[in-house]
Amino acid sequence: EDVVLMRHYLRKHNIEVKFVLNEIVRPVLSQSKYKNLLPLFVARNILLVSPETKAKEMLRVLKGVPQINLLGACIDDTILSRQGVENFAKLPSLEASQGQTVGALALLPSQTSSLLQRGSAHLTALLDQHIRRLQAGETGSPAEPAPAQSLGAH
Repeated sequence: EDVVLMRHYLRKHNIEVKFVLNEIVRPVLSQSKYKNLLPLFVARNILLVSPETKAKEMLRVLKGVPQINLLGACIDDTILSRQGVENFAKLPSLEASQGQTVGALALLPSQTSSLLQRGSAHLTALLDQHIRRLQAGETGSPAEPAPAQSLGAH
């Protein structure tokens, strides 16, 4: 009964459940790029197959079926242990990662521009202050503090 419910819930996520016989699967695996999976095919096995990577959904459904133990998975041509599948399921989606990367890359030019402009704006302010002091000295106004004293606060 649990297996029937599991199959139903997995199908909702476009994950197909395949019951396989080791006598058929082992010779096929031994001739394929998945031959490293052979040690896992020693007892009764169920394959979960999906065109999309649905690790989170698969783990959530399998958690409710104690008689099925996840041994591993092959995701994007990479063989993962159970722990590897659990770690993979915790990763953000590809779209979210791409969005974060694009956001970070878009921020860099504006930060660079800001940093470059900050130096010139500071220099302009210092030069304006220096000009005002020079002009104040020509008109006989009381002299302002020396530039070295005012620069010490920066």
